[in-house]
Parts: sequence; structure tokens; C-alpha cells
Amino acid sequence: MQKSSFQPLTVETLPARLSTIAAVADKVGPEPERWTVQEVGDGNLNLVFIVDGEKGSVVVKQALPYVRLVGDSWPLPLKRSFFEYHALTRQAERAPGTVPAVYYFDEAQALIVMEYLSPHIILRRALIKGEELPKIAEDLGLFMARTLFRGSDLHMETRARKTDLALFADNTELCDITENLVFTDPYFDAPMNRHTPELDPLVAELRADRDLKVEAQRMKHLFASKAETLVHGDLHTGSVMVTGEDTRVIDPEFAFYGPIAFDVGMLLANYWMAFFSQKGHEAGGSRASMRAYLLKVIEETWTTFRAEFARLWRTERTGMLYHRSLYEDQGDTLAAEQALGHVLHEVWTDMLGFAGVEMHRRILGLAHNADFEEIEDTGLRAGCEAAALRFGRHIAVNRRHIASLAEINHLAQQLDESAAVS
Repeated sequence: MQKSSFQPLTVETLPARLSTIAAVADKVGPEPERWTVQEVGDGNLNLVFIVDGEKGSVVVKQALPYVRLVGDSWPLPLKRSFFEYHALTRQAERAPGTVPAVYYFDEAQALIVMEYLSPHIILRRALIKGEELPKIAEDLGLFMARTLFRGSDLHMETRARKTDLALFADNTELCDITENLVFTDPYFDAPMNRHTPELDPLVAELRADRDLKVEAQRMKHLFASKAETLVHGDLHTGSVMVTGEDTRVIDPEFAFYGPIAFDVGMLLANYWMAFFSQKGHEAGGSRASMRAYLLKVIEETWTTFRAEFARLWRTERTGMLYHRSLYEDQGDTLAAEQALGHVLHEVWTDMLGFAGVEMHRRILGLAHNADFEEIEDTGLRAGCEAAALRFGRHIAVNRRHIASLAEINHLAQQLDESAAVS
């Protein structure tokens, strides 16, 4: 492709524009007239195409100079594809086999050509359908532990880490989206907010809740200032593709250096929202098994993350933080374990706060989850959402006093059983 001014791809123009790229022709086939192109992007920001040919298939993702969900009234820089490309390459190194392979990147045209994952489907779609996937807890727990630990000062050489921090610090516009849409807009009548009308009384109550608003801003403060590691930045069930045997994480364009707990909280929040949405998906029969499965996934994801993080702490702690010269090299492994306990407790506490505000923004803000949105009966939907909102408020405000997932999941069950809007 010729380096020129940015031009959005279309189904019609893609073959001619990409056929001269060897990396694409090698994967799809050298004859563009035999390619089949399908536009499949249903996200908020980008164009996404599946390209099929006689040799195989690829996915082509291209950023647009605006937020696709809103339109050109909300401009957005094309450089977000640069951060997605660099995040994918680092995640591939730190957690091999967990992200799609990247075949080609064109910074000027803001496009990435990558592995076509088939027969994978989006995790959120699978959960809405009631599929109980056996590997997601282990796979995503390991992914988070490995990418978050190995991208931090616990592991990386200091100069490399600081150089990387400077590179991703320029992803300002996407951080700004998170800072506003997640931590601020849900808690006042922001212009782009929307919610199910039957929630009006509860929404007014939450927006008048002093403790909740203070805690949401404390989480925003952590998000903006706690540059611990390279985070995915938008890790939810719509950013994961799955089969029964394979789990891949996609779409890290929101990547930046932030709190270790951020990705963990975002993912678990989306599992909890899937749990609270189950009443709205019971037309085909009871979802009791699915509810139990989701709570088990939440517990196993955190347990796997914690165990792998601890293993890496003991075997790959080669960065400047908690240096081994102070602990193991002096024969004091107990001190190292004590320090690990403090780090994991802080991740646990912060994770709960991030999870709580994520649940609020997905119900009260601009970008909603299909888990709730596909419940056509608005009264039923509002009941599910109300339980999730109350749950999110509890874990955000009381995060320092919550001891276990068993305790939280018990509350989730109680709220789900008595779900009501009032």
C-alpha cells in the first residue's frame, strides 16, 4: 500500500489496496479478484474486515478518525492503532499464544492485518447464549498475571520500562475516554449518558450518593496516577474470543501504563454483569446452571491470577521493586512473602473499586453491554440492572472491608434473587 493521506477502507477498495502487501498475499493468496471481503465491525471505534482467499484468511482492522459509535462529531486520532500494535506485540511476548498474531502494520493508514480466529466467537456472545466454556478462567487469569507482572517494575529492566512508559503515555485521547466515561459521566447527567427509564429513581439516588461519588473519583485518581504496568485498558467479555479449547484477547488500543488491578477489575465486573443479566435470558429455560458457572469463573479467574502472580514473584522478580538482595539473597524468604501479601492485597482492594465503577458506567453511561441491552422487556432489564448497580455500589464503597469473593458472590446471589427497581 502506498504511503499517502489516510483513506478508510471499504469492502470494494480493500482488495486492490492490500494486494501488493506481501504479508497479506502470503496469507490470503496473490489474486485479489479471488478474495472475499466481509465487513464485520460492530464495535464503537473501528472498521473490521474478514478477508478470505484461496490460501487462507486474515482480519484487517482500521482505525477511523472519529468515534464510530457517535460519528465525526467526536474526532479521535488515528494513532490509537499504533498503541494497539505495540500492545499486541508485547502481550505476545509476555503471554505467548493469548493474542492474535500480527502480520502487518501500516501506521499511516492506521491498519493492522492479523490472524483470523476461527471458529472463535466473542466471549460476551457465548455467555449470552448460555455457553459454559471450560477454560476461560484459567486462560484469562494466566493472561492477566503474565502480562501485568512482566510489564511492570517487578520484572522489567528499569530503562526499558521507563522507555515503554513514555511511549504509551501518548495514548492520551483514549485514556481521556476512560477517565470521563468510566469514572465521571455516570455520576451526573452527562449529555451522552442513557439508561433504562425504569431506573430513574435509583439513578437519582446513586448520583446523590456522596460516598459513591468520592470513591469513584478516588478510583479515577488511581487510574490516572498509578503507572504500575502496561494494561490492556479495555479488558471485558467483548475483548475476548473463545472456543471450548482456546482463549484469545483482542483490541488493546486503550493500552497504557496504569494500575495492575485495572484489567482484573474490568474483566470481573463484566462477569458479574453477565451473572445479573441471566433473568433476562431465560426464555429457553432456567439459567441456574449458568449463574453458578459464572460465579465459579469469577472465583477461579482471581485464584488463577493470584497464584500465577505469586509464582512469577518468586521466579521472575528481576526488576527494581522488592529487590531480591533485600530478601532471598539474605535467606529471608518470609520477608519476600510478606511483601507479596501486601502487593496482592492492594491489587484485591483496587480491583473491587474498578469493578464497581465499571458496572455503573455500562448501565448509566454511553457504551452499554449487550448482556442487558438484549433484554427487550425494559421492566425486566431494569430489575437486572438495578441489582448490578447496587452490587457495584457496595463493592466500590466498601472495598477495604471485603475479605473474600465468597462473601461478594453471596451478596450477588441475594441481590439477584430479590432483583427489583425500587
